Amino acid sequence: MVHRIHNVGVAKQIGSYSDAIETASNLRWFYTSGTPGLTEAGELPPDIEKQSEIAWAHVMKMLGQAGMTAPDIVKVTQYLTRAEDIADYAKVRTRFLGEARPASMLLVIPQLVWPKILVEVEIVAAKA
Repeated sequence: MVHRIHNVGVAKQIGSYSDAIETASNLRWFYTSGTPGLTEAGELPPDIEKQSEIAWAHVMKMLGQAGMTAPDIVKVTQYLTRAEDIADYAKVRTRFLGEARPASMLLVIPQLVWPKILVEVEIVAAKA
């Protein structure tokens, strides 16, 4: 295994992620930009669930292009613009990550680059 999980008990109280991830020194690293729920045609669905589905589908597609999968993700940073969307967003995230438990940060912020964007996801992954 190229990732070693370090938990101190905080993550299990909050959600399906790990407190910390340690990686080996000889890995390929993969970083995404913040990825919103914007379709390739430039459409932006009005609800959090659809935007989250699109954002995570884009992230997973990019990950696949690098020959990686969800277990290779070591860190996820997520930005939501409404706290009331956390539960609906979390359901989509869980579906895409499966049993993977990357380190994670979720921020609720007032606005993203376009006012109607409700979510952005960025990841860091590593694989031998």
